[in-house]
Amino acid sequence: MHLIYFKGDPKQGDVYYARSVDGGTTFQAPIRVNSQAGSAIAIGTIRGPQMALGKADRVYVVWNGSAIAEPKSPPNAVTGQPGSPMLFTRLNDEGTEFEPQRNLMQRTYGLDGGGSVAADRFGRVYVGWHGKTKGDAEGEAGRAVWIARSDDEGKTFTPEARAWNEPVGACGCCGMRLFADRNGTVYALFRSATKNVHRDIYLLVSKDHGKSFRGTLLQRWEINACPMSSMSFAEEAGSVVAAWETQGQVFYARIDPDRPENAQPVAPPGPAGNRKHPIVAAGLKGEVVLVWAEGTGWQRGGSLSWQVFDERGGPLGEHGTAAGIPAWSFASAFLSPRGTDVVIY
Repeated sequence: MHLIYFKGDPKQGDVYYARSVDGGTTFQAPIRVNSQAGSAIAIGTIRGPQMALGKADRVYVVWNGSAIAEPKSPPNAVTGQPGSPMLFTRLNDEGTEFEPQRNLMQRTYGLDGGGSVAADRFGRVYVGWHGKTKGDAEGEAGRAVWIARSDDEGKTFTPEARAWNEPVGACGCCGMRLFADRNGTVYALFRSATKNVHRDIYLLVSKDHGKSFRGTLLQRWEINACPMSSMSFAEEAGSVVAAWETQGQVFYARIDPDRPENAQPVAPPGPAGNRKHPIVAAGLKGEVVLVWAEGTGWQRGGSLSWQVFDERGGPLGEHGTAAGIPAWSFASAFLSPRGTDVVIY
């Protein structure tokens, strides 16, 4: 089991990594991920670290840089000021420490919502974020998803390239999520910002190792505001599962990379309200665990909820709840080899 977590001042804290070989009962001594102290951020909930495992289980981590983080991103084309960097690092060959952090933003600026990382078992690594370049349309309508690719286990990356050319924009302070399945297919979830009111969930799928993506609208939402939302992926039993939120409700869907338009969103029982930050885990028998936060907001914590579903999307038992999610935080989940549902928060 691999775990990353944030510690310290939400404006400029640190990321730590810990590993467990007994299913989370005990953990080895944690290792600080960021090479510059205070270069990570938790404010906004969706700007913190994300992790991926690649070839030979090498660990890769990305995070939005804090105000003091180095190196800086390219300057804003309007203000001339550098902004937050999209920082990346990987565990060294010995597995004893993380390499010096690197900023992967070479062409883009305006990092806001959280970026993401994915890796496959063949040595490819992908880092994505949404941002802008000089000459793009004003506001969120000019934002787009950008991908930097590595074919050598994260040693080097190509300059970021726009993932999809459709002018749907990107919701500025929402996160996004990347994922690579066992076949090397790459997925991305993000929220659009067309005309500032169409905050829809889009799925991007690439079958050529991130060089090009096909886009599919999964769910619409008209709202003239940024909901500061996040997304999640999981894979098991031969299928990829994606999760997101819309209108105060959380959803998951099984994704067929050949026919993503056939995805059927499933919501947990109960009314929509303030359900946010869904995390999905999948089991060997096709079962799905969906975990989410309730009642959280800006500088406000909330409670944890979860629901188990069968392979057909039917709920198994009542959904569970627990108090205690602090501000700027959310839960995580996995299914152990013994089939036990484990929720961490």
